[in-house]
Amino acid sequence: MKRMLVLVCGAALVAACSHESDALTVSAAERPESAAATSPDRAHKAGSSAKRGPDSREDREITIPAGTVLPVTLETSVGSDISRVEQPVHGSLRRAVVIQGVQVLPAGAAISGHVTAAERPGRVKGRGRIAMRFTELDTPGEGTARISTATVARIAPATKEKDTLEIIAPAAGGAVLGRVVGGKSGAAKGAVIGGAAGTGYVLSTRGKEVRLGRGAPLSVRLTAPLTVRVKN
Repeated sequence: MKRMLVLVCGAALVAACSHESDALTVSAAERPESAAATSPDRAHKAGSSAKRGPDSREDREITIPAGTVLPVTLETSVGSDISRVEQPVHGSLRRAVVIQGVQVLPAGAAISGHVTAAERPGRVKGRGRIAMRFTELDTPGEGTARISTATVARIAPATKEKDTLEIIAPAAGGAVLGRVVGGKSGAAKGAVIGGAAGTGYVLSTRGKEVRLGRGAPLSVRLTAPLTVRVKN
């Protein structure tokens, strides 16, 4: 009786262990299918994220061609009589610069350079002249860029007509006065004396100076292309 009871208990224990082993085997077999089902989704999401990230934030380069005219407002007063060569000159863009429908330089961007010539007018001939060249420009996201531009120059207006009047008027006045005093010969002498006085006045005075004050509009032409980076 005892032996039979022991055999029955042993058979029950073996059956229980066999059932548990089968359950573990099934669970382990099902697990890869679940992982396989979820891994493509994760890979797709990671791929989409990687594709969307760098491309959406990447900048692109646009070249401003040589010959482009930059509209500049002068912020430093310059003049033939108040400036010197190598004196710094500053300005800013009056309006944005657009290339291929894209704004590459914003309005207000700083531009700087220096005076290249400051010539005062002579006493006999010559006119006042001031010239400058811009060499640096603030670009978006890159700080300051070196640029190459044409010289911007201004020359004082000529004074020949004025000088002629200043010589003729005293000569005419001297002729009238000489005629009153000494007749025809006195008129000729008076004209010579008056003309000499007028000539002496012209030779003792300089021609006109030329100046550009703050706020003066300038057209600055690029002589070499400039490449800038802009955001998409």
